[in-house]
Amino acid sequence: MLIYFFKRLLHGIPVLLVVSTITFVIMRVVPGGPFDQEKKLPPEILVNIQAKYHLDQPVTTQYLLYLKQLVQGDMGPSYKYIGRDVADIILDTFPVSITLGVLAMLIVVGVGVPMGVWSAYCQNSAIDRICMFYATLGISIPSFVLGTILVWLMSHKLQWLPPALWEGPRYMILPAIALGAPFSGYIARLTRSAVLEVLASDYIRTARAKGLTEPVILFKHTLKNSIFPIISVLGPLTAGLVTGSFVIEFIFSIPGMGSFFITAVTNRDYPLIMGVTLIYAVLIVLANILVDIIYMWLDPRVRV
Repeated sequence: MLIYFFKRLLHGIPVLLVVSTITFVIMRVVPGGPFDQEKKLPPEILVNIQAKYHLDQPVTTQYLLYLKQLVQGDMGPSYKYIGRDVADIILDTFPVSITLGVLAMLIVVGVGVPMGVWSAYCQNSAIDRICMFYATLGISIPSFVLGTILVWLMSHKLQWLPPALWEGPRYMILPAIALGAPFSGYIARLTRSAVLEVLASDYIRTARAKGLTEPVILFKHTLKNSIFPIISVLGPLTAGLVTGSFVIEFIFSIPGMGSFFITAVTNRDYPLIMGVTLIYAVLIVLANILVDIIYMWLDPRVRV
């Protein structure tokens, strides 16, 4: 399994290279530059600034220089946050973003899986219809719309929770719900379908004929054999949580990588855009590798 992990890790390197290349090209193709929004600078000062950041060189040369710096572990200085390197900004904001992502994933799995199992077990009942209504609602409402509704209801109307910032556990509740709740609806529907398929199989009928109790049938036999589709989708789901956190962090004024990424795009801060994009790409690649390893561990047939 360790050999498999390193093989997959090597396969992720071309992916990161493609992501960095596409991001670099898009930034250069889009009209405008990092210093166009400032007050008009004297030509000689503008020339000096462009020379300092190698912006006066051809695009291919700029890209090769960036790759050389990246291999050396240097993501370069930020154009807008003077005196700060991109690596320092990421080190300061990464713990916030990863905490938000983990909390959202706990909501996705902790709410979606039990709801899907309960809905499948109570098929065609009122409980099933209520759970599927929530799941459909969660899939239909985008996270940024849900976040706005939660701020209006829980903060301004009921005044139960703070509307923004990141200053303690109470500040984490609303953004985690806004980010995780829509995806928990998707997981609930997927779990329901998988559990229904397993409940209709022959070995479940055999287990009931042998007199096994319903909890044993449900948790030992049904859930164990219906968990594989859920695990398979956790990798792509991580990508959805990562991209969704951009807007959520901006809405709730969370000092994470997502809010810095949006600011960097607005300011055309090329090194910061590249740095945050690569970090998110690395997270997605690692999440997919982890999901594949868990799948192999749960199902030995995959190893063969």
